[in-house]
Amino acid sequence: MSGLFAEPGMDIHQPETPPHVRRLPEVIVNRIAAGEVIERPAAAVKELVENAIDAGARRLEVSLAGGGVDRIIVTDDGVGMSADDLALAVDRHCTSKLRDETLVHISTLGFRGEALPSIGAAARLCITSRPRGESGAWRIRVEGGKVSPVEPAAGAPGTSVVVEDLFFATPARRKFLKSARVEGRHAENVVRRLALAVPQTAFRFVLDERVLFDLPAQDMAARSAALLDASEADGFLEISGERDGMTLSGFICPPSVHRSTANGQFMLVNGRPVVDPVLKTAVRVAYRRVIEPGRHPVVALMLTVPPDRVDVNVHPAKTELRFADEASVRSLVIGTIQRALEHGAGSVGVRPVLSSAPRQARIWYPPEKGAAPPVPAPAFHAPTPEGVRFAEGRLQFGDAPAARTLPPVAMPSPPVGWDARAVGTPANVQAEPAYAASAQPVAADHPLGAAIAQVLDTYILAVAADGSLVLVDQHAAHERLTHERLRAQFLSGHVQAQRLLVPDVVDLPRVQVDLLLARQPTLEKLGVEIEAFGGDSVLVRALPAMLRSSDAVSLLRDLADELEADENGAPDEMAALDGRLDAVIARMACHGSIRAGRRLSVEEMNALLRQMEETPRAGTCSHGRPTWLKLSKADLEKLFGRR
Repeated sequence: MSGLFAEPGMDIHQPETPPHVRRLPEVIVNRIAAGEVIERPAAAVKELVENAIDAGARRLEVSLAGGGVDRIIVTDDGVGMSADDLALAVDRHCTSKLRDETLVHISTLGFRGEALPSIGAAARLCITSRPRGESGAWRIRVEGGKVSPVEPAAGAPGTSVVVEDLFFATPARRKFLKSARVEGRHAENVVRRLALAVPQTAFRFVLDERVLFDLPAQDMAARSAALLDASEADGFLEISGERDGMTLSGFICPPSVHRSTANGQFMLVNGRPVVDPVLKTAVRVAYRRVIEPGRHPVVALMLTVPPDRVDVNVHPAKTELRFADEASVRSLVIGTIQRALEHGAGSVGVRPVLSSAPRQARIWYPPEKGAAPPVPAPAFHAPTPEGVRFAEGRLQFGDAPAARTLPPVAMPSPPVGWDARAVGTPANVQAEPAYAASAQPVAADHPLGAAIAQVLDTYILAVAADGSLVLVDQHAAHERLTHERLRAQFLSGHVQAQRLLVPDVVDLPRVQVDLLLARQPTLEKLGVEIEAFGGDSVLVRALPAMLRSSDAVSLLRDLADELEADENGAPDEMAALDGRLDAVIARMACHGSIRAGRRLSVEEMNALLRQMEETPRAGTCSHGRPTWLKLSKADLEKLFGRR
């Protein structure tokens, strides 16, 4: 083989002298292995925190400087290590966590015995540990793989690990690190996920002398709320499911609470934080119909699987898993989350993010000489004459009225001596009566309350049983109601198919052809009729009637790609087909819904609220936007600067 960089007739892959196999020095072996275990500061933090948790720590503090490159300190109050254990801990594949050699029943976060030697090979490592009940501590140092003898030291019960100058011994790895801010953020995410795994352990995380979180020992619900940081949610949805000996529990946020990335998704498998593609895909599929495209839901999931049906020894980082039955795991996650999301509107709401109004100094001005003393406003409003509404009576602007209240309710007569003109009300117009919720009590089983007004002919105002103010987008709400009704009609039986005048032939890789043909019955129920056409081709004879303008070739190619990427997925879960059907249904629902700007009667408003409470996924419209918002007393007080 010859080329630009080789002499003619010389093979550039053939060395002049055949090399001899030799054993690499232990220091080089450790540095090579460290590249798999410790690829960035966050990985070192993860390994050290896992060791502290496995040691039974009840209080754990993590402190980083320079994103973890300059310094990492992990301190715990666990069982500690003796001098002999400390000397073995920095040797590769020495561990106290494996009780047998099967690698099946693993109950600890760490078990490989590679973390401390890998860190010591790439950085300057100092470990100080004092066993419980002992009077003194022991210390060992490792710098670039060189181990110093164990020596006596002073220290509190537990273990303190200090890592400095990370990757000084492997500069090639260090130059590929990101900025200190980015590396610190990765480390914070790792510690948050580990903190969720052990809510009974107090966690404190400090980055560059700034405390990012300090969590006491909590229950799982409180720890999830603190770590997910979903303050805009009116509450979590608690989930629980069981299938084939597996159990799933946890907390999820309503679909109106979402993030731009998947950092808000915390997943535990048998108590181990993982970033598993099977679980992430299942969460995405479960939320797909109720969340905006490109957004990611916020969840904290705890999955328990029999140890013999999951392999955690897939990668040195131990964040990836391999399930014996991925399809069963996927079905459990999707089904459990979707059942929780099928509630009607009102059970979990979304409060808008409000900023407190700046507090103004209260300045008191003395009354001018001869001015009449102010008359306090009455504690009620007098009835409004027939035909007069709030906007006309109060605003007196030239614009058309923007708010319509319900018909006036009967109110008591004004007190003796009260003069409407004393508070600035025009003599020919009386004050508008406020809607008295007590006159028409709201049932506790109606979380959206009773309608009291329509604003801008688009938004419905209602008062809930607890006195909270509920705002409803009438078009978005009715769009979801129409969407669910149309989808139920289309999927109640077979989706109507439209046969193609000229069947399309789609050429695909053989593996994708097999995947499509294996799901042929399911595709027919969705209106897609295909058959084998020999070799690596598929013949498309019909498409769903709703997709009459779709390209059969592009549809089949997209569907085949998605099925290949997710072999356990079903066609009705793939965005290529079900997403297009849903998009058409959404457009039909949008055009067939109550439009913004249409005036509704009180009966229509309340009927819409009741239907929202009974319709699954009514908290968001077909495009994933919220259909209703809730303002509690605390929210209103914050808006007006009262708190």
